[in-house]
Amino acid sequence: MSGTLRPLVRRHVAALRLLLVLTVVTGVAYPLAVTGIAEAAFGHRADGSLIRQNGRVVASGLLGQSFDLPPDKGRSPAPPDPAWFQPRPSAGGYDPLASGASNLGPNNDRLIASVEQRRAAVAAFDHVRPADVPVDALTASGSGLDPDISPAYAYEQVDRVAGARGLVPSAVRGLVTAHLQGRSLGFLGQEHVNVVELNHALSRLR
Repeated sequence: MSGTLRPLVRRHVAALRLLLVLTVVTGVAYPLAVTGIAEAAFGHRADGSLIRQNGRVVASGLLGQSFDLPPDKGRSPAPPDPAWFQPRPSAGGYDPLASGASNLGPNNDRLIASVEQRRAAVAAFDHVRPADVPVDALTASGSGLDPDISPAYAYEQVDRVAGARGLVPSAVRGLVTAHLQGRSLGFLGQEHVNVVELNHALSRLR
């Protein structure tokens, strides 16, 4: 092997060794370490905040979902079920494969019309004045899969849910209060209620 070729081969061998070391460190060791720490310290969240019922996974607290009446050929789309707390609207129909917003601006005629339609529908559904319907009951989230609603929207639904289930309103209101979540780190975001977790707890309320 010529003297000119030896340094070139050594450089390539050194580069290959570095590639293998970095692959093991960043592609194997680091992900395993982070996963292990996450499982040990935040096991429930690391696994996707899964919600189980009778040992079976029924939902994730990270993903919103609809709570509608069973499909009926005479009803399209299926109307919301009055026995459950309802989430905010979703531009993609809570389809995880269609996550996203409508991308309609605040001056868009279609958006304005849909907001007014939702205002009237929610007011009639919850038996409140249209002016009292919270904003998050009228507008979809950026992802279309937001599981959180405002405390105002959750409390607005208490009487309707209690009536549909034959429960005492104070018990349902107490359940909402127990599921209030504050701002992240005390200053990020707003106080909210995870409607998926709330409905899961509601299913166990007697």
